[in-house]
Amino acid sequence: MIKDTKDKKSAAAVKANVQGCTVGVLGSGSFGTAIVKMLSENCNEIHWCVRNDYVKGAIEQRGHNPSYLTSVSFNTKHLKVTTDLNELVSQCDVIILATPSIYLAPALETLKCGYKDKLFVSAIKGIVPEHNDIVAHYLRDNFDIGFRNQAVIAGPCHAEEVGMERLSYLTIATVEPTNAETLDNLFVSRFIKVNHSTDILGNEYSAILKNVYAIGAGIASGLGYGDNFTAVFVSNAIREMEVFLEAVYEVPRDVNESAYLGDLLVTAYSLFSRNRNLGNLIGKGYTVKSAIQSMQMVAEGYYAANSIYATAKQKQINTPIIDTIYNILYEGKSAENQIKKLTALLT
Repeated sequence: MIKDTKDKKSAAAVKANVQGCTVGVLGSGSFGTAIVKMLSENCNEIHWCVRNDYVKGAIEQRGHNPSYLTSVSFNTKHLKVTTDLNELVSQCDVIILATPSIYLAPALETLKCGYKDKLFVSAIKGIVPEHNDIVAHYLRDNFDIGFRNQAVIAGPCHAEEVGMERLSYLTIATVEPTNAETLDNLFVSRFIKVNHSTDILGNEYSAILKNVYAIGAGIASGLGYGDNFTAVFVSNAIREMEVFLEAVYEVPRDVNESAYLGDLLVTAYSLFSRNRNLGNLIGKGYTVKSAIQSMQMVAEGYYAANSIYATAKQKQINTPIIDTIYNILYEGKSAENQIKKLTALLT
């Protein structure tokens, strides 16, 4: 199902192939900024819709995002920065959605221009809370954007490492080969490699699930559990993820591939992981509310856990790890007691 992109295109050839394909990014958080960084390797013009005039002015004047990945420098000659979503969408063929999921619906409610011939690419790893659903379904059901006009970006790919130009991998899921080629040309560079998949829903759900599981790994770490337990936790989490994915969208897939297991590993272990860090604070004794308030970035796993738990119950899936994390986050149960109970269920 997944194919590696080989380093067979010269830089000149890639730039030639993206000529005439205009690309825009919605979102100026860390991953939105990282995506603009990736695109700047290949694109002479990038449209970027940011949250307000302050961010717009700072990027245009200083060539830096003032709030996220501030060390990344942009050539402003290649950027067209705006705060108007309709301006972005009307001028672009490819629109990459990179806002936190909690901000997506309010942002897209302002969409008035034509968009039916556009390719929408979700780099969002969370549930749209107003609709309690994944982005792919939200776009389909509320904007009549079918899966042939959608793609999903999965990891493992931390924004911070992209900013440092460390070798990183994307998995791009799309059912249209022409869309895969277009996105290949936009993203492949000296420090970005791309795999392809047709498992749009599986990739999106796995990107959400790994954030929920990372909170659990962080809670355990904050409680004092070590690497040995985390290894067992993650090995059980990938098996639970496989059961969940088969229940919600059964297609042939190998969860040991990078988009599933790889993304879970990096999110559960890395100190860059905001979801792991949220869990770590809770494990150390912070209340859920105070832990969330102390973080500067959105931990998607918190907002997703409620929906994922409800889906698991609706589908009658046995998900002891998801249940444990939900009980801590939403039922106010003791993190210490819940993780201790979980240890008896893991193998």
